[in-house]
Amino acid sequence: MSNDPMAEIRSSFFVECEELLESLQDALNIMDEGAHDCETINVAFRAVHSIKGGAGAFGFDNLVAFSHRFETMMEEIRAGRLALIPDTIKLLFITADLLQDVIRATRDGAAEPAGTQEVLIALEALLGENGPPAEEEVDFTPMGLSFDFGDTTEDTTYLTDGATGWSIAFTPESGLYTSGNEALLILRSLSQLGATKVTCVVPTDLPAPTEENAETPFLSWLVHLRGDVIEDDIRQVFDFVADVCQLEIEQIQGGIDLGTDPPSTAVEEEKPRPAPVTDTVAASRPEPAVTCAEVSVPEQADPPPPANASLTPTRPLNPSTAPSEPLATVRVDLEKIDQLVNLVGELVINQAMLTQSVEKAGVGHQPDVMSGLESFMTLTRDIQESVMMIRAQPVKPLFQRMARIVRETSASVGKEVRLRTEGDNTEVDKTVIERLADPLTHMIRNAVDHGLELPDKRREEGKPAEGVILLSASHRAGRVLIEIEDDGAGINRPKVRETAIRKGLIAPDAQLTENEIDNLLFVPGFSTASKISALSGRGVGMDVVKAAITGLGGRITLTSAPGVGTKLSISLPLTLAVLDGMVVQAAGQTLVVPLSAIIETAKLEADKIHHLAPSAEMMQIRSEFVPLFDLGQQLGFRDARIESASGIVLLISQEDGRRAALIVDAIMEQRQVVIKGLGQSYGNIPGVAAATILGDGQIALILDPADLVRDGNLSSPRDLKAAV
Repeated sequence: MSNDPMAEIRSSFFVECEELLESLQDALNIMDEGAHDCETINVAFRAVHSIKGGAGAFGFDNLVAFSHRFETMMEEIRAGRLALIPDTIKLLFITADLLQDVIRATRDGAAEPAGTQEVLIALEALLGENGPPAEEEVDFTPMGLSFDFGDTTEDTTYLTDGATGWSIAFTPESGLYTSGNEALLILRSLSQLGATKVTCVVPTDLPAPTEENAETPFLSWLVHLRGDVIEDDIRQVFDFVADVCQLEIEQIQGGIDLGTDPPSTAVEEEKPRPAPVTDTVAASRPEPAVTCAEVSVPEQADPPPPANASLTPTRPLNPSTAPSEPLATVRVDLEKIDQLVNLVGELVINQAMLTQSVEKAGVGHQPDVMSGLESFMTLTRDIQESVMMIRAQPVKPLFQRMARIVRETSASVGKEVRLRTEGDNTEVDKTVIERLADPLTHMIRNAVDHGLELPDKRREEGKPAEGVILLSASHRAGRVLIEIEDDGAGINRPKVRETAIRKGLIAPDAQLTENEIDNLLFVPGFSTASKISALSGRGVGMDVVKAAITGLGGRITLTSAPGVGTKLSISLPLTLAVLDGMVVQAAGQTLVVPLSAIIETAKLEADKIHHLAPSAEMMQIRSEFVPLFDLGQQLGFRDARIESASGIVLLISQEDGRRAALIVDAIMEQRQVVIKGLGQSYGNIPGVAAATILGDGQIALILDPADLVRDGNLSSPRDLKAAV
């Protein structure tokens, strides 16, 4: 591990850049939905400004240059000089995507990402600047500075009503401009705190501008501010330039008379300053044709917060729900968290062993012993849940990555597509999120390439030219459910069937249900694409998706309606470490059924069983009839169900809301179990999610009951004798 403290700081900067990019994407999405309020625009501006400021502090010149152009564009939008029309918002998204690439290239020491210069040229064209691209050399032409600011006597009393004011002396030093900062943007940020009057202080021996002194600071500023602000608000504006400027802030009570010379400040006593020129700039705020303040939400009477130069993104975007103080956080290496998770898993196993040892010793009836065991069990559970919460992360960053996939894929195939997201604050284990990225990318690309029609085709069918993909996440039955739904043409089942016959995947006379035809899409090598492209046609995709989802202990289902669209549903475990399970016995085998899948338990009663066929039974539970399965028979541990009045039924729920009943011989106990993978040597065993170690050291299989009864009918029994 590196001992370089700057390396750790740089690493933190790039981590915080990811958070700022997330904040930026949130703001752009809101702007894309038509909300052009002041706070949303400011959030986007502050995110880019903070990235630029941090990059300048580390000397990342390429990142500073790119983010500076992006910041300039956002400043034009803030000032109302650049309208937020669809083409502008589209360019904002493209620039934000490329900013992410530039940040990662800077972090990894890689070359400039492809397309950087094209985007910079597009930005220059939009801003109306005809200068050459950034990498070309330009001749520096010195220009004289005019300090004729015109008549400033029209309003010199707006700080004389007795309100509290602030006198701010701001003197840039060497390094402020070379680090990518601009005094103009800082002064504008100050003006957002309240009414301001800015005086530019020009030295009497101001040298002529040359190429050598272009970034040398000669000017300084005196700012008088009136507003309901505290000193920390003011200093926050100068966060990124605090080490490259002189800053003196003085509070003035009883009002400020700006009709005369500005009051002296402490900085004049400590360091002689050039005499100020007689011309001053008087303004409470810039007054372009349409400013950010003029398009803000009417109810928002307070001015927007200052441009925060810190690397903590502003959340949430709605100012009415913004917390007063950000939560304190600490970053910990993932390896340390994984180690803690493993230790908690061992603690759970040892707690189970201790409980069983006490029972075998015959002292379980003693009140003090049982009280201690129950306290130990409760403490173990609380520790486990707390550790799992540390690993849990919202799926929002993953969903934002999918938004970029949609933009790039739709552009490559000439389609208009909008991605809508729901439930992006749903939390899932970090490992699940990381391993879900690739399969989700496959499904999003398939939805754009195969699911949605071309704009002309959609218009002919009476649909909007712009297709919509809905990406949602939610918690259901102790698992996380992720759905990808499009409003496209749906699955062309006759074409799927024809392709499967041509490839020899099914017999020509095979009788398949709609669900079975849809599942052909998950067969390796299957593809309905008429030609090979960069996105499809090689038969690699959905089979890989299914394998990846299954490897996570999840399931994937597909539903489609012609002309309406297609929906892919992915059900995943919330965590890959520990779960609450019910330990049961079936055909002499000890098994674990996830507690989250069980709705209720009931006694097996013969008069409530209805035979539909020799191998198909239904059981009446209250007013509902559900398919009935013998767990031991279904797993291949016995050939036929044993009629027994002592049998117990577990009523389980599937993701689509359907129910089924599993017959078990006995329920042993309910406990937390540590999930252990079966390893690659066993492959994918239908109906089995993982294994665990019980308190007596016995290995038990953790079942996936919904997979056992997937279609609601009794499929061929699984033979698991080799696995156990």
